[in-house]
Amino acid sequence: MVPSLFSPIQLGGISLPNRIVVAPMCQYSADAGVASDWHLIHLGSLALGGAGLLMLEATAVEPEGRISLGDLGLYDEACERALARILAGIRRWATTPAIGIQIAHAGRKASVRRPWEGGGPLDPAEGGWTTSGPSALAFAPDWPVPEALDSAGLERVKAAFVATAERALRLGFDVVELHGAHGYLLHEFLSPLSNRRTDSHGGSRARRQRFPLEVAQAVRAVWPRDRVLGIRVSATDWSQEGLSLDDTIAFVSELKALGFDYVCASSGGIASGIHVPIGPGYQVPLAARIKAETGLATRAVGLITDPDQAEAIIGQGQADLVALARAFLDDPHWGWHAADALGATLAAPPQYDRSRPKLWPGRTLRPPSGAR
Repeated sequence: MVPSLFSPIQLGGISLPNRIVVAPMCQYSADAGVASDWHLIHLGSLALGGAGLLMLEATAVEPEGRISLGDLGLYDEACERALARILAGIRRWATTPAIGIQIAHAGRKASVRRPWEGGGPLDPAEGGWTTSGPSALAFAPDWPVPEALDSAGLERVKAAFVATAERALRLGFDVVELHGAHGYLLHEFLSPLSNRRTDSHGGSRARRQRFPLEVAQAVRAVWPRDRVLGIRVSATDWSQEGLSLDDTIAFVSELKALGFDYVCASSGGIASGIHVPIGPGYQVPLAARIKAETGLATRAVGLITDPDQAEAIIGQGQADLVALARAFLDDPHWGWHAADALGATLAAPPQYDRSRPKLWPGRTLRPPSGAR
């Protein structure tokens, strides 16, 4: 019997051979939004690891939407040419059949230092820029106050999402995923902790959803139905005053009506000082309830690291897919090893056949007797 984790799934017009997704992971290694050789090496290794879907990191739809100076972008010809080169290199050898891209705008959390440079807001002398958001509310006490987007700004950002989706289509991506989580711009509109507008884009739940749904509808209009369109959400802000799971379920129901194919259920990130109960699989119950109440294909993410854990999530119907990030950074061949552990069959490049079978977990690679 095929393990649930290695059963196929149909999303939109694409069939994935298993339920494993390499989650989007920012690398902070681009130059003015342009992908570098790091991306070729990093993504190339992940594309050999057995996942059904490989997602590229959060990719900015305009320069001001980058989290940091090192963030990937897809907003001009230079960005598009660079990603075309990266994708050509990956696709030549990849065993992962589908590749997607997460398109994003960092909003008031833009213009920060790379994590290994300390994080925190960039000074103008360091190349920092003015950020924007739904309201003139800073992310944290020591952060700059963003400019509240006016009607022209809203139209500009929406058009930028559409233009980036069109570039992704030209590049041949199988999946586009809107980033509506982690305190970035679309999430900022959804959350009452960051959206204090008094116009038609703020106040009630429906009004806070309005701009993200406008972006979603505009991208849906240009993204083909024979590919896959999804979104990552922060299902809860983990604050009584913030976005609730009920809010998110209502939002996801609207996205399903627009024709979205899946939702990835993450959480948090909207403001500093909020306690998040982090632990293995801590966001899985959020995905389970969204799946149960909306019927939309749902992806679980967050400290999913063990094959048996991932198998249980899918087998028990808590989610339709699982996304792993740190586990794949630690072990780019996690998919092969999960297949070995669960008794599934998974193709690997013949160049690596000498390393198999079943060298993980807890096994040691030893040369055959008499080998030098």
